[in-house]
Amino acid sequence: MKLAIMQPYIFPYIGYFQLISAVDKFVILDDVNFIMRGWINRNRILVNGNEHLFSIPVKGASQNKLINECEIADNNWKGKFLKTIEYSYGNSPYFIDCFTLLVSIINKEETNLSKWLTFQIRAICSYLSIETEIIDSSQVYSNNHLKAQNKIIDICKQENALSYYNAIGGKNLYRTEDFMKNNIELRFLNTLPERYKQSINEFVPFLSIIDVMMFNSKREISNLLKKYELI
Repeated sequence: MKLAIMQPYIFPYIGYFQLISAVDKFVILDDVNFIMRGWINRNRILVNGNEHLFSIPVKGASQNKLINECEIADNNWKGKFLKTIEYSYGNSPYFIDCFTLLVSIINKEETNLSKWLTFQIRAICSYLSIETEIIDSSQVYSNNHLKAQNKIIDICKQENALSYYNAIGGKNLYRTEDFMKNNIELRFLNTLPERYKQSINEFVPFLSIIDVMMFNSKREISNLLKKYELI
C-alpha cells in the first residue's frame, strides 16, 4: 500500500494533488504545529497578470498551537476573496464551473481551520475525480508523543504501508535507510513545470490549484496530474 502524509494547505498547488492521486491513502497531518508564514493559510494566484499572495485570517495564530487547534478568525475575508477571484479570472475558459466550486468551499460554515482545509481538499479531489481515501491524523493514530520522521514512520507502520511518498521538498527531512529499517520504501514526487495557457504571456508555474482549474478542463488537469517523476 502506498501512503502519503502532508499538512493541510489552502488551495494547494498541483503537486499536492499529484501526491494524493499517486497513493492509495492520503493522511492530512493536522496534529502538528501550525507554521507561521507558511502555506497552511496562504497561497498565490494571478491578479492583473502578477503573482498575488492571499491568506485567510487565523485567530491567535501561533506556532505553539497544533493545526487542528486553530480557528478561522472571521468571515470578513470571504466576500473580498471571491470578488478578487471573479475580477482576476472572470474571463477564464473554465470560470463558471471553478467559481461555483469555490463558492461552495468558501461558504462552508466551519470555523476550525483543519476541518475547513480538509473539506476544501476533499471537495477539489471530488471535482478532479481523485478517489484516494483521505483521513485526518488526529482522528486515528494517537502518536503525539512522536515528532518529525518518527511520527511519519509510526503512521506508515500503523497503516502497514509498503511505500511512503513525499513531496520533493522532504528530501532533506527523511532518511531512506531509516525507512528501509522498517521495510518501507521512501519515494519523492517531483512535479514537472508543465506549461498551460494563462491570461498572461510569461507563464507563472506552481500557483494555487485555482489557477490550474480556471485555465484547464478536467481532462487536461487529469493529464497534468501525471506530469511528475518519482525519485
